[in-house]
Amino acid sequence: MRQEDIWDAEAAQSYDTPGRGMFAPEVIGPTVERLAELAGGGRALEFAIGTGRVAVPLAERGVPVTGIELSQPMIDQLRTKAGEQAIPVVAGDMASATAPGEFTLVYLVYNTVANLLTQAEQVACFRNAARHLRPGGRFVIELWVPELRKLPPGAAATVWHHEPGYLGLDTYDVLGQQVVSHHFRFGEGREARVYRTPHRYIWPAELDLMGQLAGFELESRHADWSGAEFTADSRSHVSVYRLPEALER
Repeated sequence: MRQEDIWDAEAAQSYDTPGRGMFAPEVIGPTVERLAELAGGGRALEFAIGTGRVAVPLAERGVPVTGIELSQPMIDQLRTKAGEQAIPVVAGDMASATAPGEFTLVYLVYNTVANLLTQAEQVACFRNAARHLRPGGRFVIELWVPELRKLPPGAAATVWHHEPGYLGLDTYDVLGQQVVSHHFRFGEGREARVYRTPHRYIWPAELDLMGQLAGFELESRHADWSGAEFTADSRSHVSVYRLPEALER
């Protein structure tokens, strides 16, 4: 499964859920406030900007935002909310595409770094972030913690969410650090619709090493955008990496 095939026109049209899920005010609000603080009055670059879930309210908050996005249908959906002058977007891979200018903040939210399916691509993503940042700039990643503790011996899948009409489960390849998320949607009948997305999961310590390879230092790690303490039981984290002030370019 290629990412450009997964994020097609159908996915883009169904991605936005205004006011609920990951678009709920209690999710968006803390995210935007924290990113605006980290931008420090400078320009922000969002890797995998998608339909503008975060970029649009962040720009409305007064932070100039540019994006990089692989999927043209996702860009088209973003354009129904903001024009090119308001939020410029470069079509391309977040591990290699270049946006013009220099930024104080690069950010990558909602587990999207795991869409890069090899360690080499994920390291390249860190290095691409460093190329775009001015000295002292920050790279922020929001990422889930692999739930391998929930896997019984011999089992390969975990159910990570269920509600009426929906079931989400992950199947793991623990040798290759690969996981496929399966999204089942069903009604009253016998049939269900399945949507699948592949990922490469990353442990926090491995993520830190990727940052070091790109010249970053870990500045902070919290369990959420509001600054809750990150513990062994946290299901996700927001990690802030910073370039040294006097970086040799």
